[in-house]
Amino acid sequence: MSYQVLARKWRPHDFESMVGQEHVVAALKHALDENRLHHAYLFTGTRGVGKTTLSRILAKCLNCIGEDGKGGVTSHPCGKCEACRAIDEGRFVDYIEIDAASNRSVEEMTQLLERAMYAPSNARYKVYMIDEVHMLTTHAFNAMLKTLEEPPEYVKFILATTDPQKVPVTVLSRCLQFNLKNMSPAAVSGHMQHVMQQEGIPAEPAALDLLARAARGSMRDGLSLLDQAIAFCAGDVTLEKVRAMLGVMDSDVLCDLTEMVLEGRAKEALETARQIGLDGVSYGQAVRDWASLMHRIAILQRVPDALTDSDSALARIRTLASSMTPEEVQLDYQILLQARADMAQAPDEYAGFTMAILRMLAFKPAGFAPGGKVALPARVALGCRIIQLHYAASDREVVALVQESPYLQYFLGFESFTDAVPFSSRTVARFRARIPDKAVRPAVRLLRSFQ
Repeated sequence: MSYQVLARKWRPHDFESMVGQEHVVAALKHALDENRLHHAYLFTGTRGVGKTTLSRILAKCLNCIGEDGKGGVTSHPCGKCEACRAIDEGRFVDYIEIDAASNRSVEEMTQLLERAMYAPSNARYKVYMIDEVHMLTTHAFNAMLKTLEEPPEYVKFILATTDPQKVPVTVLSRCLQFNLKNMSPAAVSGHMQHVMQQEGIPAEPAALDLLARAARGSMRDGLSLLDQAIAFCAGDVTLEKVRAMLGVMDSDVLCDLTEMVLEGRAKEALETARQIGLDGVSYGQAVRDWASLMHRIAILQRVPDALTDSDSALARIRTLASSMTPEEVQLDYQILLQARADMAQAPDEYAGFTMAILRMLAFKPAGFAPGGKVALPARVALGCRIIQLHYAASDREVVALVQESPYLQYFLGFESFTDAVPFSSRTVARFRARIPDKAVRPAVRLLRSFQ
């Protein structure tokens, strides 16, 4: 038997196995259980979210006769009767799928409607599924209006589209409309994990998370990427190999680059940018990944416990969130978005990417020093060094001491007590590098003499 791609092999066959569309599933199940059947349904949503799958499940629900051959309309198709098996296998004569992109003329629609007048050959309902219905011509829509509103009792229409804005309002008003939402990365990743367990193929959770984010809300795209990853990784799906397959930058490289910009290390930042190109990563993708990093940093600054994914660089991202100010993160994020928009007009992608780096180095929010931090008074820098020597404290301990002590804050010249001191351990480290111990020892001795 030939290989069957994962997206087809693991297509849901009942409502219970549908992922991420609980609101639509609940509505359809209640309607079926109460026998409140509409004559026309419209499923809208982006590609790969389950429109065709829901259509097939609904057709099974309408035509299932049960294992004993005596069943009626149900929200739990048996999957074993002839109707259920025929629909799953694509050979049920009374379930007709039509691609409106290639059958869009008024003549083809007229022929379809004429055939719809005939009773089903071997089923309870004749179900017409018209995919990409927005591709029909205006005349084709007009031809189907009357039949769509008052079809024969044994005919059901299921329409699907990725662009409901192009469907005439006269058609929309005749259908029950269900909006299928994009899949969350967590839902896609969870389903991938289930598939890999069933297939018996090892996979790192972080690799599946990356594939799920790359799917951009589409379960089918996610499973197609998973198929590609299995082939690329030779059966062992790891984060490193998936990054190479997708052309996605390593989070550690992005963190390194952010630190270089933060500390004003222009030469190292440009050398890293050159190396990114040599590694075969698209600069356009690098900009998107870097903007995503800034987004995560901004989230962590406001909600420290918001991110719980398995990214190996999460600890470094948390460190960056504490080292950068919210204003700086927002500015860098805007620079990256602008770089993404300007990439097509740049002389080449390398120039566009490096100009984004140079803008980050050149532009800082008001009150910020070239290194990216708040331009603190000299009193604060000198005071931190005195506190550090006096208490024999590490850089992190200096920050903690100042946060906890109103007296030390008064010593540094703060106007009022605050929990959010305007410097981090990284800033204290820079103070330590620029102000040697010998420069502050006399002040420390003087302070101790008063004690």
